[in-house]
Amino acid sequence: MAEQELDGTHHPVVVIGGGQAGLSMSWFLAREGIEHLVLERDRVATEWRTRRWDTFCLVTPNWQCRLPGFGYDGPDPDGFMVRDEIVGYLEKFAASFDAPLVEGVAATGLRGRPDGSFAIVTERGTLTADQVVVATGPYQVPRVPRMAERLPDTVTQLHSSEYRNPDRLPEGAVLVVGTGQSGCQIAEDLHLAGRTVHLATGTAPRVARFYRGRDCVAWLSDMGTYTKGIDRFADVEAVRHRTNHYVTGRDGGRDIDLRRFALEGMRLHGRLLGIAHGRLRFAGDLRSNLDGADAVAEGIKDSIDAWIEAQGIDAPVEERRAPVWEPGPEAEDPAELDLAGISTVIWSTGFGRDNRWIELPIFDGRGYPAHERGVTSRPGLYFLGLPWQYTWGSGRFSGVADDAEHLLRAIVEVRRRGAPADGLLWLAGTPTSTFPEAARKDMGLADEDWVAPRTVA
Repeated sequence: MAEQELDGTHHPVVVIGGGQAGLSMSWFLAREGIEHLVLERDRVATEWRTRRWDTFCLVTPNWQCRLPGFGYDGPDPDGFMVRDEIVGYLEKFAASFDAPLVEGVAATGLRGRPDGSFAIVTERGTLTADQVVVATGPYQVPRVPRMAERLPDTVTQLHSSEYRNPDRLPEGAVLVVGTGQSGCQIAEDLHLAGRTVHLATGTAPRVARFYRGRDCVAWLSDMGTYTKGIDRFADVEAVRHRTNHYVTGRDGGRDIDLRRFALEGMRLHGRLLGIAHGRLRFAGDLRSNLDGADAVAEGIKDSIDAWIEAQGIDAPVEERRAPVWEPGPEAEDPAELDLAGISTVIWSTGFGRDNRWIELPIFDGRGYPAHERGVTSRPGLYFLGLPWQYTWGSGRFSGVADDAEHLLRAIVEVRRRGAPADGLLWLAGTPTSTFPEAARKDMGLADEDWVAPRTVA
């Protein structure tokens, strides 16, 4: 289908993005018999292919891979698929229902039309659609702090999405900045390869891999943690932007214990504050970062204990262990490190979204899509695959199908009643743009002045 004509064509629904979210949406549309098209800027599973390191694996068990009509049925349901297996899983899913996928076509503009439909501008012309689902994922723009500009040219620096393996890095010590899932797993990958690793910690929480005879994910799943709607939380926006817990599925799954890494020689630091005069400066919050992560892990264990007791489950009792390492007094004050011994810095500092191609006023003050479970204020326009779109499972293999099915019902309802022309009140900009390119030029704004809104830590 890669060569089919696009320019001037019209479709009832166009799905933008061919990852797990876009393909899940396509599966439901196909089941309903709704003609549609899926546009993918590169290939199926591009993010998994090109932005994951060589030893990458899932942090949730394979049995949680529940794409619609295509749950995991391999030989290791309690294992963790590695990168290439994940790519294969998505390729087979797309082939299982012959998804109407057009690869190698990037959407560069999305505009409203006077009749209430949409125009999608692509590299191969402009097509129109009655309804559009934006499923472009949260991992769009690697975010790197401006302090990176102060590193000397002698230091190799890359974002976590560019890291592949230790052998590709120059010899010498490596500084990993950030202790979200990617930062901790990359630090472990380097540590296991015998590299000298410095890790600038943050406030990311952690979770134990196993507790009381089971994977913690299994306990939390039974407890309904992954299906609890975001509307049941008091702090919706805070929940939506929380950092995920660090843990790993490597070698069958285990904890990521930064304290043990420290015992084995990894150098832990507080949050990176700045770079100046060939030196790195860290905050004195290492102890609080480690204690905070541990407190979350222990709190999860407490909730599992309470669930086991309430349900009358016979589960082995597990002793809680004391921390194996504590930072010394020097960690209490801002510390400095000479850059002379550092050959590489890996920025594990998250991602943002670039929504500038969507010329419709449906974003909040932070540039984040304003929606209710993926349904925006513009009739016929939806988002799918956002972190915490509705539940903790949203955007993951475990929960994206539920969100896609919810959007299917909204799509069917709009088709039933018909979308009104110009279906919203224009609060800013024009009916085709909230920030026209001409206005950007008049204001003298260049692309480098723009910062992607954070979506994933």
